[in-house]
Amino acid sequence: MVEQQIRQRGISDERVLRAMGSVPRHEFVPEEWKSRAYEDEPLPIGEGQTISQPYIVALMVAALRLSATERVLEIGTGCGYQAAVLSCLANEVFTVEMHPSLASGAETRLRSHGYANVRVYAGDGTLGWAAHAPFDAVIVAAAAPEIPSPLIEQLKEGGRLVAPVGSELQQELVIGVKTNGRLQTQRAGSCRFVPLRGLHGWKRVEAG
Repeated sequence: MVEQQIRQRGISDERVLRAMGSVPRHEFVPEEWKSRAYEDEPLPIGEGQTISQPYIVALMVAALRLSATERVLEIGTGCGYQAAVLSCLANEVFTVEMHPSLASGAETRLRSHGYANVRVYAGDGTLGWAAHAPFDAVIVAAAAPEIPSPLIEQLKEGGRLVAPVGSELQQELVIGVKTNGRLQTQRAGSCRFVPLRGLHGWKRVEAG
């Protein structure tokens, strides 16, 4: 997975490559998908959510340029896989998941595999996690029409943020650096993520 799907596509950060190689991806997917855990594609994890394609995880994590000292905020815990990768690269990881069942499962998984520097919270990820702000880096694993303002506010000056932004069907990966209180951004290619739901994300359409 690391050599063929990630390194050969241009990810050269050795710390990121080692982290991707060390986290047992098969332990973070449902039983029926374990045999496909290392394939080059996202997989369903329940609640309409997915575990991202390995290359996309590596690309987003590498964009944060972590050096082991940072406090990172992750939005969209999902199964906990990306949080586990981040835990190998940062000092502390704070991760928010809107689905309580996924948050609980991720927390159990992370603890059982020894990723002790990760804290999991079930709530509206578009609001960030103000109690532990500011953060050195923010990573968003679901797509919003624009980057939620609370996430920018909770990012330290000089901090980096990576998030998919666009419509619910197609997005671009945005990498930003907070400069003079504002996020200076660049585009890093097209991508496809599940929608980010919440106050500053896509609103649910109620039946009836």
